[in-house]
Amino acid sequence: MAGPPEALEASPLNSTAPRNPSGEEPSTTAGYPILAIVLGLLLLLLGPVFVGSLLHERESETISRASERLGAMGVLQAINQASRDVAMVVEPSVVHVSTEGYFERENGRSGVYGSSGSGWVYDAQGHVVTNAHVISSADKIEVQFSNGERRAATFIGSDVRSDIAVVRVDPGRIHPASRSSVMPAQGDLVFAFGSPFDFRFSMSSGIVSGLGRSAGLVGLDQENFIQVDAAVNPGNSGGPLCDIHGNVIGMNTAIATGRGSTVGEEGQFAGIALAIPMRMIELVVDQIISRGEVVKGFLGIQMSSLDTLALRPTSEAMRSVLRNFRGIGVAITAVPEGNPAAAAGVLPGDVLVSINGVPVPETDIVAAEIGFQSPGSTIDLEIWRWNPGLQEAERLTLPVTLAELDPSALYERQVEFLSQRGITELATFTPELASGLGMEWTPGVCVLRADPDSPIPAGSIITEVSRESVSSREDLYFRLQQAGIPPIFQRVPGSGSQVSLEVISPAGDRELKFLPI
Repeated sequence: MAGPPEALEASPLNSTAPRNPSGEEPSTTAGYPILAIVLGLLLLLLGPVFVGSLLHERESETISRASERLGAMGVLQAINQASRDVAMVVEPSVVHVSTEGYFERENGRSGVYGSSGSGWVYDAQGHVVTNAHVISSADKIEVQFSNGERRAATFIGSDVRSDIAVVRVDPGRIHPASRSSVMPAQGDLVFAFGSPFDFRFSMSSGIVSGLGRSAGLVGLDQENFIQVDAAVNPGNSGGPLCDIHGNVIGMNTAIATGRGSTVGEEGQFAGIALAIPMRMIELVVDQIISRGEVVKGFLGIQMSSLDTLALRPTSEAMRSVLRNFRGIGVAITAVPEGNPAAAAGVLPGDVLVSINGVPVPETDIVAAEIGFQSPGSTIDLEIWRWNPGLQEAERLTLPVTLAELDPSALYERQVEFLSQRGITELATFTPELASGLGMEWTPGVCVLRADPDSPIPAGSIITEVSRESVSSREDLYFRLQQAGIPPIFQRVPGSGSQVSLEVISPAGDRELKFLPI
């Protein structure tokens, strides 16, 4: 007979679970900590493998998708092919220029030296353009083409104030460069060619960083450069700067060296390279080829940068400029009568803002813009002028017809130095002059008149000053100025200071003449 439920539940005979002596129920989670530890160890051991596998799978998918996009768009392939095409178009016109020179001193010592740079084929007649400083001391010039062929070159002429020179090789089997005189814009892609550190026929790329740069280079006084960030180093001098179509738009000339504020053709690249624009190159080169000398425009003003003027204003008109003018320009300090600027109505106290729309922030830019215009051409001067009566400024555009620059007017002290030594009349020795005198032509300066006791007689041709080549009167005067003639300070009598001139005598002999300073 069954008892009541309470009795059944209490009976030990009907209980199948052992009793805890304490009277508490046994825990069913006692094994969880051990399980957690085991799982943690498994994650430590297997987790990195799993995560690495997952990341690799995702990277593979990313690579695959990017590869598909590159193959579909073809943008980089197009850019890559365009760079190759520029190289294929330009490279055959680029040359490596090697020079060799000989020196001889009055004490009888002599020797040989060499230098190198770059250049490019200008036309089908074999004319090659390079920097004047690349070949200035050369007695022998050799050019090497990108196909390895080497040819001897002949010096034709130079304009040392702009650092442009022309040599010539035998024509035939050459590829003249395609040229463009259109000025680039800031941001345009450009390519520089040459032989940096003698790594011949190299190519670098960059953009136009700025225009109308004047760097204050030693040895140049006509500067209006294109600034680029393409890598240019020693050996690139004279090489072409090209646009995206393979047209030469300028010539590599100088670099910022990274040594303080030094700018020049030596040193290593520091992110700033300077190139001569094509429109200036063509004006100089075409004249050297056609007439043997460069004739430049002449405006007839004296000027000062605004920074220089701020330190020392020279007149009330200049003080008025400093008080009232705000902007970029060059102060005109004097306008001599009888010159083109005076005839056009330019006045002292005016500020020259632009020439033919080109801003002129520095006096060097003005000199370059005027010097690289042909005599007889008409230019537009944008002038700022203060009107004291109205107490306001006015802007004027004055057309000016340029005259021809006479180098003697720029180098009066050098002309006087030669005159004191009996050399009284000089002329650029052009092919036309040589023909008229019945002489064989060579680049140089002809002594038309000289005193009987002059160390350099009439009929002589001056070809070098201090081992630097000259091909015009302006070159000669400029080289003398570079050599420190006449000296700024009075020399001590009997100090033996002198300058050397290489001369072809009337008899046709090459001689070295030493003029005392």
